[in-house]
Amino acid sequence: MSETATAVDDGPFNIGEAARRSGVSAKMVRHYESLGLLPAVERTDAGYRQYSGREVHTLRFIKRSRDLGFGMDEIAQLLKLWQNRRRSSAHVRDIAMRHIADLDQRMQEMAAMRATLQNLASCCHGDQRPDCPILDELSAHKAAG
Repeated sequence: MSETATAVDDGPFNIGEAARRSGVSAKMVRHYESLGLLPAVERTDAGYRQYSGREVHTLRFIKRSRDLGFGMDEIAQLLKLWQNRRRSSAHVRDIAMRHIADLDQRMQEMAAMRATLQNLASCCHGDQRPDCPILDELSAHKAAG
């Protein structure tokens, strides 16, 4: 039997064990539940949450999505598509392609920031003198463009 098949049948787990098995913190488990990414789970008579293997599998899905940089709204969309067996993979691909474009944009912005900082650092003598082009640039009063 595959790990996925067994994961669905395992449980119940308390929040600490569900967190450990999924690789996310208990705080994040509660957070994902509060956002509706994870459905409300069964509780014991004492009020403790009880998670099944299905919820742990969903938490792993969320964690992997977060590891790839997807935002919460995107993860919510991906979860709905993952749970809908009649979905079109085109919808999933569209979300991934938009995310790739966003990553490309952020990488370009970060490369520009790095180049600017590299230039400023190379102009700074890094000695005991007080003049510093890095601080001069940071304090420059430039109008937002």
